[in-house]
Amino acid sequence: MMKRVAAVVVAFAMVALVAVAGFDGGEPAQGVRLTRQVDGTMVLADRGGSAPVLDIYEDYDCPVCKDLHSRVDATIQRLAREGKVKVVFHPVTIFRDEPMRSNSVRAAAAARCVPEGNWLAFRDELYAMQPAPHGVASGFTVKELAAAATKVGASVEECVISQSFAEGHLAESAKIRIEGTPTVLLDGRMLGDAAFDPAVLEEIIMGDPGITV
Repeated sequence: MMKRVAAVVVAFAMVALVAVAGFDGGEPAQGVRLTRQVDGTMVLADRGGSAPVLDIYEDYDCPVCKDLHSRVDATIQRLAREGKVKVVFHPVTIFRDEPMRSNSVRAAAAARCVPEGNWLAFRDELYAMQPAPHGVASGFTVKELAAAATKVGASVEECVISQSFAEGHLAESAKIRIEGTPTVLLDGRMLGDAAFDPAVLEEIIMGDPGITV
């Protein structure tokens, strides 16, 4: 497993979990919805439920985030659809250097354009088209992003190309104090490498007392 960047949260605000819109990825359990919050986070949860909260801070240009996504996203979504976890996706821009920073901003701004019903599929597309090699390649051009949105059924070309959400995304990212991505927390508790193992992660979410993080 790629060794992930150490991530320490020094300021963390719990996001209100309100669910009102549908999401992709199989038949949802009753009450489970994906909702965009005003700060750009996306909440996948059973409204009215009391499941533990899994916060995922991710940068779309981060290769370790892509690795995490490929390993555990299916498990996370399944548990959310079953009402066993409330997932809060936090798209952030953590990089300061170019071309990573601009890559990240363009992708995150485009994701804000995409409706809830298409967002999870668009997130898959972002990781699939992540620029490589990391730290060298420029990518996530607005035309590529608009085409990816169209591919998943979202007609948001003007919004994507205009990058109208770029400033708002950067403003929200600046409020989040993390040292690296991905950062994964369960009810505010930092998860380490265990977050990359789908079986272990599920055991942690389900409250297995024999699992430590």
